[in-house]
Amino acid sequence: MPGGGFCKLPGGSVVVAIGLPSPAGDGATVRFLVHAANRARALTRLRNLGLRAVYLRGNAEPPTPDEITAVLHHPDGLLWRSTPVMDQELWHPVRALPRPAA
Repeated sequence: MPGGGFCKLPGGSVVVAIGLPSPAGDGATVRFLVHAANRARALTRLRNLGLRAVYLRGNAEPPTPDEITAVLHHPDGLLWRSTPVMDQELWHPVRALPRPAA
């Protein structure tokens, strides 16, 4: 089961952080950050990317303050990076997400 969590912001929106298997199918894990109006919409944004089995149960790994800042300052409100973090890897926009080889 993927680890993840959420943080409700003072304005009513939420930031969801969730670790999922890489869509590239290379066995790696990717941590996604999503800023949305509510948790359901955040998970729907991930499902619309082709990550069909995305569920958030519990709040075991909520986003850190640095992660919240990163996603709030990004125009898309949807970021990812591999986990564990490799030598200060920066957050990537969702457009840079590796896709499986066809």
